[in-house]
Amino acid sequence: MTYQEKKSIVSLIGAILIFVSYCLYMYPQYPEGGLESIETFRYWGSFVLILTLVSIIAHIMISIIFNIVFRMTTREKEPRFADELDKLIELKAFRNSFFVFILGFLVAMGSLIIYQPLQVMFIILIFSGFISDVTGSITKFYHYRRGV
Repeated sequence: MTYQEKKSIVSLIGAILIFVSYCLYMYPQYPEGGLESIETFRYWGSFVLILTLVSIIAHIMISIIFNIVFRMTTREKEPRFADELDKLIELKAFRNSFFVFILGFLVAMGSLIIYQPLQVMFIILIFSGFISDVTGSITKFYHYRRGV
């Protein structure tokens, strides 16, 4: 496997572990109040904000650890440049990831139109962010494995 394939697999596994562990951590903290209470909005707002920060920091740490382990096990340096193929694959992964998130955003806004509780909108937005991250990693892996 190439460096890019391994990195996309590690990124995929990292995204899944970050999301699942954070959801399991935050689930017991769900407020007891009604569906429209201020505590419920505070919970979902902090859920999204903290998940974003935790995800960014964890992805950076995972990338650093991956590069250290890769260097120790293979005695090779990670590639310092990106050729046209790398840029094209990155753009395709970003496009697919963005498409999935925008689709999730539209579904979340549609849930408000059909009078669903606000929790449904937040859950859809959070889940679409997670699925878009997974989609980007899978797209990179697929295109590095199969070609463009």
